Amino acid sequence: MMPFLTSRPAVAIAFAVFVSACAGAPPVANTSGAAPRFVAERFFAGRLDGVGTLKIVLHAPVTTHVISIGRVGADGILLLDQHIEQQGKPARDRQWRIRPLGNGRYKGTLTDASGPVTGEVEGNRLHLGFSMKGGMCVDQWLRLSSDGQVAQNHLIVRKLGVTVATLEETIRKLP
Repeated sequence: MMPFLTSRPAVAIAFAVFVSACAGAPPVANTSGAAPRFVAERFFAGRLDGVGTLKIVLHAPVTTHVISIGRVGADGILLLDQHIEQQGKPARDRQWRIRPLGNGRYKGTLTDASGPVTGEVEGNRLHLGFSMKGGMCVDQWLRLSSDGQVAQNHLIVRKLGVTVATLEETIRKLP
């Protein structure tokens, strides 16, 4: 077995992969011609439901389910509380704190991250990046649907430049 695939990093990878919610389909193409701008504090405010598939190298794919509740504080910071269920693992909770910096840029924290979370918007796509324990790096792309109610989440976890896990997830806003 390769040294970066010991059980401890595999658990960390699984936790990292739940970076925003969870999914199961490839990114959605915007067919309306008018791509809405991804505004994280708008999309993640309220209740959300994410369902996805996590694939860790040398492991069978597992399903994921994330319930999220987001709110924007008086200081403008997006607080996103998540309850994560992953097939074969005990449920757990985590929190994001994301501050808009202007011009489609974000900075924040995630309880699963070992350093800061950075974000940048390009049209209807939000790119988030952060590091995790064990030297793993996470890149996450969220693509907002034309109606602004669904985001497709594509997440990649790398160690030493090698992809060790991916997550495909669909995140839906709830009433």
